[in-house]
Amino acid sequence: MVNFPQRKLVMNNSLQIVWLIPFLPLIGFLINGIWRKQLPKTLTGIIGSATVLGSFLISAWVFFQVKSGNTMVAHYFDFIHTDALKIGFDFQIDQLSALFLLIITGVGFLIHVYSTSYMHEEDSKDFAKYFAYLNLFVFSMLLLVLGGNFVIMFIGWEGVGLCSYLLIGYWFKNTSYNVAAKKAFIMNRIGDLGFLLAVFWLLNKTGTTDYHQVFANLSKLSSVDITGITMLLFVGATGKSAQIPLYTWLPDAMAGPTPVSALIHAATMVTAGIYMIVRSNALFTLAPITMEVIAIIGLLTALVAATIALFQNDIKKVLAYSTVSQLGYMFLALGVGAFSSGVFHVMTHAFFKALLFLGAGSVIHAMSGEQDITKMGKLKKKIPVTYFTFLIGVLAIAGFPFTSGFVSKDEILLNVYAHNKVYFYLAATGAVMTAFYMFRLLMLTFFGSFRGTAEQAHHLHESPKAMTIPLIVLAFLSVAGGLVQLPHVFGGHPYFSEFLNPVVHTAEHNDPALALREWVLLGATVIGLAIIFIVTKKNYAVEKFDGEYKGFKKVLANKWYIDEFYDSIIVKPLGVIAAFFTNIFEKRGIDGFVNGIGKAVNYGSRQIRLLQSGLVGAYVLLMVLGILILFIIQLFL
Repeated sequence: MVNFPQRKLVMNNSLQIVWLIPFLPLIGFLINGIWRKQLPKTLTGIIGSATVLGSFLISAWVFFQVKSGNTMVAHYFDFIHTDALKIGFDFQIDQLSALFLLIITGVGFLIHVYSTSYMHEEDSKDFAKYFAYLNLFVFSMLLLVLGGNFVIMFIGWEGVGLCSYLLIGYWFKNTSYNVAAKKAFIMNRIGDLGFLLAVFWLLNKTGTTDYHQVFANLSKLSSVDITGITMLLFVGATGKSAQIPLYTWLPDAMAGPTPVSALIHAATMVTAGIYMIVRSNALFTLAPITMEVIAIIGLLTALVAATIALFQNDIKKVLAYSTVSQLGYMFLALGVGAFSSGVFHVMTHAFFKALLFLGAGSVIHAMSGEQDITKMGKLKKKIPVTYFTFLIGVLAIAGFPFTSGFVSKDEILLNVYAHNKVYFYLAATGAVMTAFYMFRLLMLTFFGSFRGTAEQAHHLHESPKAMTIPLIVLAFLSVAGGLVQLPHVFGGHPYFSEFLNPVVHTAEHNDPALALREWVLLGATVIGLAIIFIVTKKNYAVEKFDGEYKGFKKVLANKWYIDEFYDSIIVKPLGVIAAFFTNIFEKRGIDGFVNGIGKAVNYGSRQIRLLQSGLVGAYVLLMVLGILILFIIQLFL
């Protein structure tokens, strides 16, 4: 049985200061935003990074407080208060929120530090604007995680969507970047509608949106209510966390600066959907139909995204589709009831995906802005720190034994195997594809012959320490992060799941064959990765690579033509409908009616003006006729 923290209004609880965690990035946003024209770059970077560092330090303290058993729901004021409804501005402080606070602020701080160097070429005003947006992004995600009810979560949810629009379209003078930003904004609004309808449904049935009250009154909900609410919540999650069919915005989000991509993909936006479902796990466990749908959609997303990543040549696009695929594994874990496993993969993925994106940024920086991996090659000796850390990230996401990625993915696969063996084999196939496209990326980028220009070759150099130090820290976490959940068979202990157990109950697998399966997976992984390494090195560590694909490879390189399909069945028909309403209904209908009234009044005034002849006799005649008409009306009517 999962225990939910009760509302405690005791003001002397030390956890009351948790409001400082989102407040500090908000202060950074205000300072850098208001005084962006006056602040020098160095001070801007310090303010932006220091505020997130402060949040991280407080988050670490909160984590240890929670670990020692101190949890609460902090009530600050009534956000909405009527006779029939009371919604407080409450913060939920428990194991789940404490963990996400650490991930968001820790990884977020490293990305802020990295950004101080990566974005240094921007002028002072734009530099400050960038950090203001970045701080606001972190604030919104922290508000989402800390919210003690679905309303506060939704406010943070919308804030994250707004900030993603601002950051993806940061270089707004580029039209294609603006299109990508609008695409992300619109697709997320589709999902957000589902979330909002679910909140209204809960409010109508339970009279509250507070987590502990909703989960304590689940008996008031029928099976139809639970299925409907969870389905709508899942629609919201598909938008934020880029699942089929609302996933195409995430690869296009690469239009933003690379540190933004790292923040979106690793620590903030895409994890929002996972957090929302895990936070509502008491509700979802009562909806078997929804759970099965989540598992199927997650599995399909993992496979489809992996196939697309196989033949992408843009370094950021490969990583983007890998994020979509890994998110699919997280949803697959949630769908089979392995909530703690899904959250564990969220954490490990945050480490190695942030590492990979920041490493990609370092490569792009060294290559003078080039993102096409077919035009790179032989970079490992030129940028050794970037190469070594990037290699660790590749090994982690590929599931190399005893990296964080291996431990979290291994746990997901075992839980899936216990649920449905078909799902397991399909998920394992996706894992093989993950290893293949990541080793392909590694070989094309760092091995073989250099395929860039002479100018790029001359420019090649390692990134400054402000960029490499975050890479080293994330590389360490990508290796060590799995130790908190290392299986018993490898001499570990499930510290992670035990920590989450008060909020997310995890069923223990008592299968005697579990240890054997662990060793089988380990052996299969080692052999599989060795084969993939050899194959990719032979085929992609090359002197020349044209990157031209034919047949089915072309279909995958063009992303299954999903964007074109959406454009044909949704965008263009909506464009035709919009043109109809614009040209026919609005311009000819509404505008025609309004303008017609104006023309009628104008015409009438011109006709009446003809009566003003200036002849006194005519005026006398009109007066007499007027009196005569009034007389007739009074006499006969």
